[in-house]
Amino acid sequence: MGTNLSEISDLFLSSIADYKLDAIYNASGSLVLNQYVEPWLLRGIDQFYTTCSQSLAYTPISGSADGEFAETLTMENQLILSDFMGLFWLQKGIQDLRSLNNFIQDRDFKSFSPAQNITARTANYNSKKEELSQRLVTYGLRHNVDWNSWNNQIFNS
Repeated sequence: MGTNLSEISDLFLSSIADYKLDAIYNASGSLVLNQYVEPWLLRGIDQFYTTCSQSLAYTPISGSADGEFAETLTMENQLILSDFMGLFWLQKGIQDLRSLNNFIQDRDFKSFSPAQNITARTANYNSKKEELSQRLVTYGLRHNVDWNSWNNQIFNS
């Protein structure tokens, strides 16, 4: 038995605060919430499978059964996948058309442009994307390079 989607989604949910996800969980439970966040995990698997030192073979949610990996993933791999889920969650927030509406205040009739909000969200997304990219490079160097061969001047293995 491998790692369940619930384990990774718990790591993901512990790093964010989203009232929509809380409402889904409170109204329908963890299985429905996992069905909602599973596409973010699948996109993360697609981004991480070439670098990962373990198999990311995954069986999606079906019926009442939670999604499951073929292997028990290390905590490091689970954290990277949960970070990818967070990245795609941020991307969804940027692309949400409802956030493009202007905000109007009652008393002063001030209208605030959504550009500031979108700019801040995009900067946060780009920062997280860069952090995750650097983390993948570091991971790849630690797990996928035979440093003993490099030390002996053998560079093609």
